[in-house]
Amino acid sequence: MHHPFLKRLLRLLLTCLAMLPLLSACEKSTVDVNLHGVNYSGETFTYVVSDPAKPESGSGGELIDPFGAGGMTCCVTVPKKWRPGIKLRVQTTHWWEEGPERKIHEVKGEQVVDVPSYVDGKPGELWVLRDADGKVSVISSDFQPNHPKWPGKVKGWPVPSVAYQRERWELFRKHEQMFVDNYLELLDELEKAPNVRAKEAWVHAMEYERKSLREFSGPEDPRYIAFLRAEYLAGLMRSRERLTKLMETKP
Repeated sequence: MHHPFLKRLLRLLLTCLAMLPLLSACEKSTVDVNLHGVNYSGETFTYVVSDPAKPESGSGGELIDPFGAGGMTCCVTVPKKWRPGIKLRVQTTHWWEEGPERKIHEVKGEQVVDVPSYVDGKPGELWVLRDADGKVSVISSDFQPNHPKWPGKVKGWPVPSVAYQRERWELFRKHEQMFVDNYLELLDELEKAPNVRAKEAWVHAMEYERKSLREFSGPEDPRYIAFLRAEYLAGLMRSRERLTKLMETKP
């Protein structure tokens, strides 16, 4: 005759064995992964990724600069085991400029894309890629674009085109030229109407740089006018030096 304790242990063991198939069936077959965006094109774009069967469950939305990459957003659900036919919906918006007035056009798009096979058979973070021609694709990979195991057809991070580099350079050039022109204008005003220029500078300094006025009796103080001239000349020299260095780096 079996001991009562052994009988209870046997029943418990048989119950657990019977539940194993159920537990296995309940194990999640999907996993949530983070999202990244990489932009190989010269146009700013943003994206939202979702399950084609559940478009309301979109994730993403970060803004990716031309020839740039985004950060990390959460999350999209993919199967733990890859199989042919895994698809995701990618909704995109991109912007482009037209004409001398740089009129901005907004273009929205949506497509269902295939998820290529996982690197090393494991689901990785999902990368949303916009190619130079505007085509959008996705890759599941824990390796970044500059890693030897990166599965993308374009290897490495985006490299700005010469045209884009020159466009960005021109913005910086105009910015530095603006400072040069501003100091030249201030010096010209100080030369033609010193009291007027000094009074305007004094009012501004009273609000934002009161400590700089301690040594002077007022805007008519000749020492204050000389101080302004020295400040403007020093600012002009700094601005010209920055502009000269920038001109040497033109793409």
